[in-house]
Amino acid sequence: MANSNFLIIMAGGVGTRFWPFSRQTFPKQFHDILGTGKTLIQQTADRFEGICPKENIYVVTSPEYYQITKDQLPYLTDDQILLEPSRRNTAPCIGYACYKIEKKDPNANIVVAPADHIILKEEEFRNRINVALDYSKNNDVLVTLGIKPTRPDTGYGYIKFNDSGKTEVKEVQTFTEKPNLELAEMFLASGDYVWNGGIFVWNINAIKNAFHAFLPEMADAFSIAQKSFYTSKEKDALDTAYQRCRSISIDNGVMERAENVFVVLSDIGWSDLGTWKSVYENSEKDDTNNVVDGQVMLFATEDCVIKTPKHKLVVINDLKGYIVAEFDDVLMICKKDDEQKVKEFVTKAESYGKRYV
Repeated sequence: MANSNFLIIMAGGVGTRFWPFSRQTFPKQFHDILGTGKTLIQQTADRFEGICPKENIYVVTSPEYYQITKDQLPYLTDDQILLEPSRRNTAPCIGYACYKIEKKDPNANIVVAPADHIILKEEEFRNRINVALDYSKNNDVLVTLGIKPTRPDTGYGYIKFNDSGKTEVKEVQTFTEKPNLELAEMFLASGDYVWNGGIFVWNINAIKNAFHAFLPEMADAFSIAQKSFYTSKEKDALDTAYQRCRSISIDNGVMERAENVFVVLSDIGWSDLGTWKSVYENSEKDDTNNVVDGQVMLFATEDCVIKTPKHKLVVINDLKGYIVAEFDDVLMICKKDDEQKVKEFVTKAESYGKRYV
């Protein structure tokens, strides 16, 4: 029997908060951030071994990342690398992939995952995904993985769920995308909310129904384009479809508005690895709490993140609480507590030349 489990990996973002490693030409999902020997997108694909066959993995990215994607996931065919005409946030990206998958398998059961997250508890993750897939296979539902919040972060969606049922799949009562700090603090204090981990599970009919209900213009655009998918006319059809797609996230466009949203509570060692701080938190540390990836000599140095080229010897003396990061032709030295300034650095660096960003 054919396996109808499919994986959509979203890999089109740039991730400027992780500069100087994440660049327009080489974003963070294509880097081995934690020094594991595999890049983030390779780890994401590998995570689904035994759940989804390789021929059912689809990567949505930008045309400029086609070759990097092909190099890092060489088993993908060109039909499995979906190139967006422009960045329009996650709803069009997911819509394109789902309508393309439907043409291949109208019974598809789909997982959507960002390319740049890390999962430290892989077996538990697979268990949670299988719970969600089993439920979504036979129900018209939109399922997300819920992560217990550890801080009042305004960059995540927050889910309030009904805990009265005995199943592992909980009904969502409210879905609030990126609240302000006051709300986030209130959600955290209540203990009734989990983070939306940005990993979604649904069957093809459930997500199509949601697009028709909440993003009808987008649904119509992809329904028309779908006739040309897997043909030489796909690119032109997609260009036309994207002109009708507004820029909106799947969270704002669908998840906040739908009433058939469910959550699977997941203790999976999750991080979206969005910042240098998250790299520090999720990496092994030496005896003085440094995270080191490179050829480094340290003296009286502690609580630092140091990521430098392997061929270069780096000597650091008397440094505490800093990021030292070098990639290609940029070296950044910045206090860990000031990492919110990285976006400002990127803006200013661009005036020195596009190649630096």
